[in-house]
Amino acid sequence: MKRLWAWAYDAFTRHIQVRLTVHFLLILVPLVAVSLFANIRSHQILERKTVERTKSSLLSAIDYIDLTMRNMEEISNLLTRNQAVNGWLAAAGPELSVESVVNFGELIGDLSEIVALNNLLYQVSVLHSPSDTLLSSRFGGVRLKDASLESWYRNAAYQNGFSYLHLPSENAYPIRGEYVFAKDGVYLIRSMNVYNRSAFPNFIILGIKKESLLKLIASSLPSAHTRAYLYDHDNRLVVGTDPEHAPLRPNLWEGEDEAAVTARADVPGGGETMLAVKVRSAQTHWSLVTLQPESELYKENRQLQLFTFTIIAISVVLAFWISWMVYSGIASPLKSLSFGMKQIRLGNLNVTLANRRKDELGYVTESFNQMAHDQRALIRDHYEQQLQLSKAELKFLQSQINPHFLYNTLDSIYWTAQEYEAEEIGEMVYHLSKFFRLSLQKGRDTVTVAETIEHLNHYIRVQELRFQYHFTVEYRIDEAAKRLRVLRLLLQPLAENAILHGLEKAPLGGTLTISARIEGPYLALGVEDNGVGMSADRLAYIRREIGAVTTDNTVLSPFDPNRAKDLFGLRNVVARVKIVYGDEASCRIDSAPGTGTSIVLLLPLAACEDQEADGSERQTEGGESA
Repeated sequence: MKRLWAWAYDAFTRHIQVRLTVHFLLILVPLVAVSLFANIRSHQILERKTVERTKSSLLSAIDYIDLTMRNMEEISNLLTRNQAVNGWLAAAGPELSVESVVNFGELIGDLSEIVALNNLLYQVSVLHSPSDTLLSSRFGGVRLKDASLESWYRNAAYQNGFSYLHLPSENAYPIRGEYVFAKDGVYLIRSMNVYNRSAFPNFIILGIKKESLLKLIASSLPSAHTRAYLYDHDNRLVVGTDPEHAPLRPNLWEGEDEAAVTARADVPGGGETMLAVKVRSAQTHWSLVTLQPESELYKENRQLQLFTFTIIAISVVLAFWISWMVYSGIASPLKSLSFGMKQIRLGNLNVTLANRRKDELGYVTESFNQMAHDQRALIRDHYEQQLQLSKAELKFLQSQINPHFLYNTLDSIYWTAQEYEAEEIGEMVYHLSKFFRLSLQKGRDTVTVAETIEHLNHYIRVQELRFQYHFTVEYRIDEAAKRLRVLRLLLQPLAENAILHGLEKAPLGGTLTISARIEGPYLALGVEDNGVGMSADRLAYIRREIGAVTTDNTVLSPFDPNRAKDLFGLRNVVARVKIVYGDEASCRIDSAPGTGTSIVLLLPLAACEDQEADGSERQTEGGESA
């Protein structure tokens, strides 16, 4: 965290654009804060109002359901205490008499009248257990075989006169395409002969369709996609709009003893978070739960929220854009000037800054370009003076050596060696004499490739004799390249490096390869050995140092001894090439440990041909003078 803070502080203090952007964003902070606060408050108010309306509707619905269930309880209680009905049931045995049949028919008529008076009930039945006879307002008199073996029978009998709520999980007792106990019904069952402890009590059964209860609930739902679930006092699901995805228990939320509770829940099959509202009856302890999708509840609010966020995003983008425009108009030219000054400091004198402005910053930029141009002109003039001075010093040094004295002395040593039959000494002196004769030759700065190879051969022959044939030499010279002219002594430092640093340290039997060929628009002069080679780090270092040699940075000091002292010879060769042939010329170096090193000088072919023409003219002039 400290590092991130330090980075941010550094960016703020060092970059104008960052400061401008931060200041523009600070202007937006109050707007963003007010917008977000307004969205949050509207969200909270909408939720509170929706919950209040939903709770009020659900409380009305649960009260109406309580009233319905109390009516059913009262009806069952009246039938249970009816002495005539109890007398008819007690008088009938397992086998019904004619009188019992007549009485049961009258009872069925009474039950039908009860259903007619209460539109929520769809059937009222009395079960005569001794004869397994069901007296129903809907089915008439039917036999229910082995009814005493059913779970609902036992559960109702255990209630001792209290009602038992039966919620069938499957259809039972089919009669004429319908069922006595249907899955889509809710049944209130109560034993009639409470004080008669017989093994087979009689029961009063009141049935109501779940659809009727759903209609009571539907009017209280806040939206079409809201789910509703009704639970009894034992938390069993009585009815629901989507029973398969109902919450397993209605007490998933706290506040079980409260009249109304609000919470959020992720229910099976919901796919999203729901706003849950639960109300609980204080009398029957039944619960009514609604689940409303939050996406539906906050649909309009989220449109406003999206609009607010869009405005904020556009404001932020505008802040960045305006800061960038201001930065480009004021600070960008300063950055461009800073870049140009850095390039001048690094030695790149060809830098020119683009300038389309006509204000004060444009004037400063134009002044910088003029300064760079003047600097290049001054340095070029100084370089020409230094070059002329270097040539004069070289001519002076050459004049200090009496070539005839050197040649005569070497010739005397050669013939003395022949007289004493010291052939190797004689051959070494002979090649050394030839090497010096060409090296100290006056009047020519360039020679042909053929002359360069001939001159180089004398030097290599001396090294072969010196190292007692530790290596062999191979020449690969194209005919088309022999006539081209190049600088004198161009390949000798490269061959010397190959022998001393590559082949001398390698086992006996190394090969030095000298090549000259035309590669497209270039003359390629190569020196290759199969010696010890060099590591990848060393190769990268050499490439980096040689790559830094350009025409511009060799102007002040072409042969700077303070830079890469271990590459003095190679760097001087590249510097000479850059000075004469320009930055179009290049040096390619490849090497690997144990496989050797290859150095190729690529010289512009056009420059070599121009030198060829110049050399011919000089030779003609020299011939005429002679």
